[in-house]
Amino acid sequence: MSIAITGANGKLGSLIIKQLLQKSPQEQIIACVRRLESGKSYEEQGISVRLCDYDQPESLEQAFAGVSQLLMISSSHHDDTIRLRQHAHVIEAAKKSKVEHIFYTSFAFLENGSSSPVWLHLATEYAIRTAGIPFTFLRNALYTDFVEVLDLHAAIKKGRLDIAPGDWKFHSVTRFDLAAAIAAVLTGHGHKNKAYELTASRTWTFVDLAAALSSLSGKSISVHQNPEIQHWIYRFISKIDVSSLSDDLEKLLGRPVMPLTESIKTLISSARQD
Repeated sequence: MSIAITGANGKLGSLIIKQLLQKSPQEQIIACVRRLESGKSYEEQGISVRLCDYDQPESLEQAFAGVSQLLMISSSHHDDTIRLRQHAHVIEAAKKSKVEHIFYTSFAFLENGSSSPVWLHLATEYAIRTAGIPFTFLRNALYTDFVEVLDLHAAIKKGRLDIAPGDWKFHSVTRFDLAAAIAAVLTGHGHKNKAYELTASRTWTFVDLAAALSSLSGKSISVHQNPEIQHWIYRFISKIDVSSLSDDLEKLLGRPVMPLTESIKTLISSARQD
């Protein structure tokens, strides 16, 4: 069995490969990268490295030759029209290369959203289904590190976390937990033609975030709703489902997900020195 991972040099892809190395021989892992020279560290570990550019269909067919399982990590391009075309290239190449099983990193609870990224993932899932290749949809929750855009250091300095008004609740998780679960699916059995909602099993709020910041910084931090805040992140999260829950992730992990305080520890590591 061979397992190919696209976007192997990305944050999620590299974590998945690290997890796979604990479960599979390195000879079975194929790291698909946009630039071959960026895969040297994988080659040094005995992992096969192949050129895989979503914008170059000919590279995809060569990359997927002989591959039995393909993990297609969704494109990070900012234009969703281009992303959809790139995904179509991957799916077509997988079909031509006779890939036996395609895994796709989608987004959690898509049916409840109303934004362009949601439609992109729904369209990609549909394209995979119609390709006739056995599939597994790994519907990832929002990454917990989205909170970094809220300027946590400023919140610690002021003793106040300013947020836009709303009843905000989140099922977010870390890439580390997602990578561990995805590696378990890639090396396990009984996952064909299934979709997993990879969220936390309980939500957290901005009050919980403030408590976590207080615990990590040793300072008391409150939450203040400010109607003048117009940050793009609130427009984004208001159009996707960031609060519905599933126990799929914890079942695949065989353990609870990383707690919020632990999840944000590295994001504010320097705040204690301020």
